[in-house]
Amino acid sequence: MSCPDQFWDRRRTLAAATGLVTGALLPLTGASRVVAAPGPEQGPSVTAAANLTNPVVWQDFADIDIIRVGNTYYASASTMHYSPGAPVLRSYDLVNWEIAGHAVPTLDFGAKYDLNGGRGYVRGIWASSLAHRPSNGTFYWLGQIDFARTYVYTATAVEGPWNRLTTINTPYYDAGLLVDTDDTLYVAYGNTTISVAQLSPDGRTQVRTQQVFTTPSSVGTLEGSRFYRINGQYYIFLTRPANGQYILKSSSGPFGPYTMRQVLLDLRGPIPGGGVPHQGGLVQTQSGAWYYLAFVDAYPGGRVPALAPITWTSDGWPVVQLVNGAWGASYPAPVVPAPPRPVTPMIGVDTFDGTTLKPRWEWNHNPDNTKWSVNNGLTLATATVTNDLYWARNTLTHRIQGPTSTATVQLDPSAMRDGDRAGLALLRDSSAWIGLKRDGGVTRLVMVDGLTMDGNWNTTGTGVERASTTVPGGRVWLRANADIRPGSSRPGTFSYSTDGTRFTRLGPAFSMGNDWRFFMGYRFALFNHATRALGGSVRVTRFEVSTP
Repeated sequence: MSCPDQFWDRRRTLAAATGLVTGALLPLTGASRVVAAPGPEQGPSVTAAANLTNPVVWQDFADIDIIRVGNTYYASASTMHYSPGAPVLRSYDLVNWEIAGHAVPTLDFGAKYDLNGGRGYVRGIWASSLAHRPSNGTFYWLGQIDFARTYVYTATAVEGPWNRLTTINTPYYDAGLLVDTDDTLYVAYGNTTISVAQLSPDGRTQVRTQQVFTTPSSVGTLEGSRFYRINGQYYIFLTRPANGQYILKSSSGPFGPYTMRQVLLDLRGPIPGGGVPHQGGLVQTQSGAWYYLAFVDAYPGGRVPALAPITWTSDGWPVVQLVNGAWGASYPAPVVPAPPRPVTPMIGVDTFDGTTLKPRWEWNHNPDNTKWSVNNGLTLATATVTNDLYWARNTLTHRIQGPTSTATVQLDPSAMRDGDRAGLALLRDSSAWIGLKRDGGVTRLVMVDGLTMDGNWNTTGTGVERASTTVPGGRVWLRANADIRPGSSRPGTFSYSTDGTRFTRLGPAFSMGNDWRFFMGYRFALFNHATRALGGSVRVTRFEVSTP
């Protein structure tokens, strides 16, 4: 994750260098950071699917940290201004993943994260760290907010509840948390200048911090720390945004000195039109095999996870295994114990059963919890009076599935009031939507584009109505189709139905921008806001994301 002063040069052409680490290969064992706790004895039943296909998750999960606890793998990701933040993904085979929960239940870091007098776009949850401490059976999430301070949350299960353990005044930028073999907690962090901090035994305070490495000018920027102890050696895994990965190694303890080696640079990735895989983490399987889970810049969809096997040189440096000189689009799948159950799909139908949202959903900034409810259906009451969707609270978002997918929502608008706007958006810093406008007692179905923000995330356009039609009263089905293949601007299209079967296109295709600076990719978004007065609501009875 790049600092603000590097937003503008992050994509400049970086100096070329020679390829990957080479040398004799030797598997390593005993990684206290990546095998966070001993698991149950591995039974005779193992899975060995023929192949995995990259990206292993074609959704926007960036700045990945990954660990294994017993027979289960967990990964965390950045979410910026979305709430709850810091999703925790779970897998039993490194290939099939589900969203298990969120480590940061609410972004209670200031009023701007409530869309109250300010906005938190492209702030909030940046690259952070996930770890497990065997001594107390506790998961730890650690991340800095707004370059001001660091927050630590803990839970005994990734589903939660997660609670804030402490606030540390040192902002550990792009941090990697290590639980050492003696149970000491260390944090590697920094941008270009890399430091290591030692925490108190209870993890609440900083005991010591020390600079351990300065990036050579020939390399440029290094950040995105991940911290490991492997075979008695300390490793800090670092990214060079957005095209390289390096590693520091110390034989003298967590405070160094460290030597550096390049892991990859300008490596061709597995997604046509996408970027170089980078900024992720290393993990070891139960059988001792190693893998690197990175992300690939793949806008307009975002940054998506890709997996590759790792081997090691005889002197202890990691090597990415390539296919025809590139990060493979396919590899043999990891050999792991048979999963105890299928994971929960990240797409499909949601009828909002029960009384809580499923973890696939995240709000645009913190919601006003008095203005929404789930009870075998989702009710969205208006929470903001505004003509600007970027200021509207209680906009509920869902990641888009690549390479193309379609979201369909069944909406009951009968409780809308004059001035209300409700619908389904393709949401980013340039947005469009299909939905309903109610004015003068008349409800029209419209397609709107031209919702835009500038590079400082101020609104520059609140929307232009491109098409409209009338629909009979009662339920309406709204549909958005999104092509998020990277490489150029891609089309998003909108349609509607009055019976849930026959859909009619409305409005022109919307060009989905592929600029990286907003960091997060496009999302499907459900919204309902007022332009005159609060009091109206809509009810969503079904939402589905499907692929061709």
